[in-house]
Amino acid sequence: MADNQIVRVLTVDDSRTMQGVLRKALAGAGYEVIQGEDGVEGLEVLEAASPPPHVIITDINMPRMDGFQFIEAVRAVSVFRHIPIICLTTETDEEKKNRARALGATGWIAKPFNAEKLVWAIRRVTA
Repeated sequence: MADNQIVRVLTVDDSRTMQGVLRKALAGAGYEVIQGEDGVEGLEVLEAASPPPHVIITDINMPRMDGFQFIEAVRAVSVFRHIPIICLTTETDEEKKNRARALGATGWIAKPFNAEKLVWAIRRVTA
C-alpha cells in the first residue's frame, strides 16, 4: 500500500459507545473511518463505499445480522473477498474464533481492546 494513501476502515458494531471509541482511536491514528451499526447496515455502508475500505472491523454479537452472518455476506461478494476482516468482540470462545476464521475472518481481538494493538493489527493486515 502506498505510503501517501489513506487507509479506510469500516467498523461494524451495535454499541454507539464502541463506535465512538473506535472512531477516536482510528481517526487519531490517521485512518479514515466509516461505520455501520449492525451487519445489515455494515453491508449497506460497504456496498456504498467508494473506494471500498481496506479493512473491516466487526463485532460478533449484533441484532438483525450478527458478525458471523456479516463475514459470510462480505465473503460472498467477489469484489470484497480480499478485504481483511478483524473481529473485535467480547467473545473469547475458541469455537467461535474457529467459526469466524472458517467463514473468512482474518483476525480476532477481544474487548476491551488496546488502541495500539488494534492499529498494529490493521497495519499488519493492510501491509
